[in-house]
Amino acid sequence: MPIRIMRGDITAVAADAIVNAANTSLLGGGGVDGAIHRAAGPELLAECRTLHGCETGKAKITGGYRLPARYVIHTPGPIWRGGSHGEADLLASSYQSCLTLAEENGCVTVAFPSISTGVYHFPLDQAAAIAIRTILNFLDHAKTIRDVWMVCFDARTKAAYDAALSAEV
Repeated sequence: MPIRIMRGDITAVAADAIVNAANTSLLGGGGVDGAIHRAAGPELLAECRTLHGCETGKAKITGGYRLPARYVIHTPGPIWRGGSHGEADLLASSYQSCLTLAEENGCVTVAFPSISTGVYHFPLDQAAAIAIRTILNFLDHAKTIRDVWMVCFDARTKAAYDAALSAEV
């Protein structure tokens, strides 16, 4: 199976690229974003300053610096505003944009956190279904990516992604 669901700390994952659930400034924040910036060191923030932010649903890539990953792909996922403001499409676009950048940079392995389900309050079950469907659709025609890991912070998140994957395969 090209998608693996695991519980753990994404900053410790030795993938070609890890994904950062960033804010639009790309200058660090809380949750996964803050943890990645702390683990990567000040060089990551310095490179992010040169990127001039990123639109929701898009992605930008930097070096991994002190992380075991070669790259960090930053994507601002959507803030949940009830579901009628294009949130689902924007979340799918975040995953798609990250995978496209990973391919363009020759990545074989990519690790994702659960984008937008923390302080952005996207409903976990919906977010997991969108993530898994988008990743599986991309992998159908992927050229370099062979393995995608969903790295879940807690058991509740892992259970949601396990259920979404089971529903798709």
